[in-house]
Amino acid sequence: MKIELFADVVPKTAENFRQFCTGEFRVIKDFMIQGGDFVNGDGTGVASIYRGPFADENFKLKHSAPGLLSMANSGPSTNGCQFFITCSKCDWLDGKHVVFGKIVDGLLVMRKIENVPTGPNNKPKLPVVISQCGEM
Repeated sequence: MKIELFADVVPKTAENFRQFCTGEFRVIKDFMIQGGDFVNGDGTGVASIYRGPFADENFKLKHSAPGLLSMANSGPSTNGCQFFITCSKCDWLDGKHVVFGKIVDGLLVMRKIENVPTGPNNKPKLPVVISQCGEM
């Protein structure tokens, strides 16, 4: 998948992701693919390039379609290393999670990940890994 980051709208959030993107730990069909917890690998880790949680930059962009990249958090201004990709429109997340990018190529790959068999806590039964991560 190729992902475009909205660095012009949310520069801090985009830069944090650029430096920390990593493999998925949770897949919920018709909702989202979540990853980025390189600390614990289970959704409890919090880290950022800003030395801890950072504030919600803004909520200008909406969860209006599949393939959007957004920050996972545990409440207002608790952004860290975790992110998710929407698999459908998720407007109930607007005003709670910062959208900071979108898939520009590879939506079919996203759909394949979305359909990976999962076990307890929506953990994929097969390895799902971001490889060859880099800048274009």
